[in-house]
Amino acid sequence: SHIGLRLETEEKGRKGRRPQVEFLGARGAHFALFPGSTLARKPPEFVMSAELVETSRLFGRQNAAIDPLWAERLAPHLVKRTYAEPSWSKKRASAVARERVTLYGVPLVADRLVPLGKHQPDVARELFIRHALVEGDWATRHAFLATNRDLLEDAQALEHKARRRDIVVDEETLVDFYDRRIPAEVVSGAHFDTWWKQARREQPDLLTFDPSLLVNNEEAVGAEEFPEEWQEGGLTLSLSYLFEPGADDDGLTVEVPLTSLNTLTPEGFSWHVPGAREELVTALIRSLPKQLRVNFVPVPDVARAFLADVRPGDDELTTALSRYLRGRSGVHVPEEAWDWSKVPEHLRPTFRVVDDTGREVARGKDLDAIKEPLRGEFATAMAEAAGEAGRTSTGQREWTFGTIEESFRTQRAGHEVQGFPGLYDEGDAVGLRVWGDAEQALAEHRLGVRRLLALQVSAPDLLAGLDNATKLGLAGSPYPDVRALLDDVVLASLGEVVDSAPLPRDRSSYDALLGRARAEVAQRSRDNLARVQEVLARWREVDRALQGRVDIHQLSAMTDMQQHLARLIGPGFVADAGEHLAHLPRYLRALAMRREALAADPFRDQRLREQVTALQDAWGHQVEALDGGAWPTRLREARWLLEEYRVSLWAQQLRTAVTVSDKRIRKLLER
Repeated sequence: SHIGLRLETEEKGRKGRRPQVEFLGARGAHFALFPGSTLARKPPEFVMSAELVETSRLFGRQNAAIDPLWAERLAPHLVKRTYAEPSWSKKRASAVARERVTLYGVPLVADRLVPLGKHQPDVARELFIRHALVEGDWATRHAFLATNRDLLEDAQALEHKARRRDIVVDEETLVDFYDRRIPAEVVSGAHFDTWWKQARREQPDLLTFDPSLLVNNEEAVGAEEFPEEWQEGGLTLSLSYLFEPGADDDGLTVEVPLTSLNTLTPEGFSWHVPGAREELVTALIRSLPKQLRVNFVPVPDVARAFLADVRPGDDELTTALSRYLRGRSGVHVPEEAWDWSKVPEHLRPTFRVVDDTGREVARGKDLDAIKEPLRGEFATAMAEAAGEAGRTSTGQREWTFGTIEESFRTQRAGHEVQGFPGLYDEGDAVGLRVWGDAEQALAEHRLGVRRLLALQVSAPDLLAGLDNATKLGLAGSPYPDVRALLDDVVLASLGEVVDSAPLPRDRSSYDALLGRARAEVAQRSRDNLARVQEVLARWREVDRALQGRVDIHQLSAMTDMQQHLARLIGPGFVADAGEHLAHLPRYLRALAMRREALAADPFRDQRLREQVTALQDAWGHQVEALDGGAWPTRLREARWLLEEYRVSLWAQQLRTAVTVSDKRIRKLLER
């Protein structure tokens, strides 16, 4: 009871406050070292005094510095131990606490970290079960923990699918599970390893979760409602779910291999997974303008009735829903009335595009917008897949490709990849490449076959028999010289031969086409050259009419007509026109008639121009997206339907070659 802990205090004197050293003794007593003590000038942290004498104050005499641990060892029956801040230590694999040791109120140890199992085994055991076994904060390799973690993740995935937080049992249920099975003496990782080494031999599944334990049965989510995989054509895509409102990938995420990107369309995903359809249809109906929405109430009942009567098919969800609502109520819901901006983000799938290594290369909810910046990477990936399959070549000037199948499927990085091989026009040679889109592959193959014919068919002498005036007329063209123009005439004629028969995919069918081309190219070229002469004559007339100064009200119309003329007649226009070459004089006449009518009524021209501008821009955007690639059949058809549409607007008396309308062109562009 004569030990003391040094305290730093201040004493008030004549010259102000000065430091004063005193010691905390037993039972709260305070004493100072006797001034004559050799330790008075440099007091130690702990002292023991032979005697405590009270004069002007309590002094300790005959003092010695001590280690407080000596007192703890010599008086274990007198010290008082308390434990605070119990916590789990992953490094020690046991619970620990801060120990405080006092002797008659004098703290010998203030904050010592000690294992808790020896002193408070019940608390240590609870912390071990909760942190090591339930939360997994333990560096161990016990198999049952990995199995239980997987089972728990599967159960938690149900909450993400159903977007609820009350499906998985709470933490206390898991604690009780382990508490009932683990002996009371197991309070740390070391204790557990010793016990489990013997216990698992007798009951290997003792600590493995029963899946039914983890999920409230009444809240279980069916696998059919929220599948793990999505079948799209021949592709199997992985699905994942996240319930985190506000996150970018909240809701359904579809993992798309880069090499399969171009085979997917957003329409296939518009119906979403079965478990989310009712909420999606309800949100779509509520997105309608009020004057339409009031016809479909109560909305949840209408949504359920729709899903009961209509099964997902080839039509997009909104198309099928519009048709159903019209049949139910007679009210037509136009496509533009559906407001996707009012549909919650989690009801729109997120597309995660990955390469062969699993690296994410793009993510977003708009599949078409994702495709655009990835065209280069997609082409590279497809080229690699095609190279592995032995379906590429380059620099060929005759048919050396054997049989070219229309499509093939191969496995790449665990995913099925579908490719569409075809010939490719390299300018002075022909190659074999693979595309990810059947329509694009067919368009490129057509041009490749045409180029291969041009390399093997001798060009006729088209200048023979022409007078100087005709030759001079041919020289006045947008081509760099007459030879380039004549080569394009021959190429256009070969294109007519190609389009008159099925595209060849083997040597025998190509040889048959080659024989026809050699027999017909001369006459077809002369016929096309005659058409070109008429086109160039008409072109020069229109070009002159579009020159000169105009009134400011006519300026935008003149600019549009000049751009229109440049699209019609430019380098390569003969081969591009192909069978439509015969219609170019009529299109040019219609343009000249528009120019004549402009001066009389510029405002009428503006009204008519507004009808075609949106369609022309939509076509132009799709052509730009090809990045120099061949135009698919539908874009070539749309291009000439746009010309016929212009004739119907500005020169009805010239009559159109086919029936044409805004709706027909729009459907063609949306196909």
